[in-house]
Parts: sequence; C-alpha cells; structure tokens
Amino acid sequence: MSEKIGWEQKLANRNYSFETKIDKFIANTENKIMAVLKDAINEVVEEAQIPYDKDKGGGGKMHVDTGFLRFSGVSALNKIPSGPSKRDPKKRYIWESDVPLTLSKMTKDDTFYFGWTANYAKYREAYDGFLESAVQNWQKHINNAVRKLKK
Repeated sequence: MSEKIGWEQKLANRNYSFETKIDKFIANTENKIMAVLKDAINEVVEEAQIPYDKDKGGGGKMHVDTGFLRFSGVSALNKIPSGPSKRDPKKRYIWESDVPLTLSKMTKDDTFYFGWTANYAKYREAYDGFLESAVQNWQKHINNAVRKLKK
C-alpha cells in the first residue's frame, strides 16, 4: 500500500521556493530596466551630438565649426564630467563617444552625467537647443530601447 504525500511534502520534494522565484523575477526586471535606461540615455546623447548640416538644411541641431564642442562632450558617473574648456587651434577634434563605456559601468545606484566642457557650450545650447530637443524625445528613445529589448 502506497503512502499518500501531502502537498507540503510535494513542494518540499521539488526544491520549490516561492521566494527564490520572486527574487529571480525582480533581478530580471531590474536588469531589463537598466538595459532600457542605458540604451535610451545613449540615444539621447547621440541625438544631441548630431551636427547640423548646413548644406542639406537639416540633420541635428549642433552647429559644428572646429569640432571642439562635440569633442568636449564627456560622460561620468556620480560626478560632473570635466575636460578641456578651450580649443587648441593646432589640434583637430573628432568626437569619440565615451558614453557606452560609462554606461557599461553604471549600476542602479549611480547617477549618469553628460555635458560639454567647451566654455561656450551653454551659449550654443541656449541658441541651438541640441540637448533640449534630444531630451524632449526621451519617450521615443525609451520606446526604441524597449523595442530592441523585445527582439
């Protein structure tokens, strides 16, 4: 005659832990939120850094003459980024984003900062609105990041 096993014993035999499942669910959700956040931040910075193309009458909103303003765009975690504020006339400036590297180190407890160190950056922003217009598209960037994550 076989002995009946109660539901408590069946759950214990399965090594089933509701708390473990919830912890895994929360960790997975936090990872997805961070992935969406990081991707959207990167898109905002990329959009703000798009140069205005005067020949085509479009493109981005950042007017580029020497390239120093774009070059001075830097990111940091938990502190205001720093860098050169004045252009060296002998140097050629080409922007290479440090944002993906900074974002790869970002955790949920960090604050991400991005800014331009060029001494005239705030005046160009006030006139051109390259950052303001990119930030106004935040929801679009979030939607794009969610779409990428679902693939």
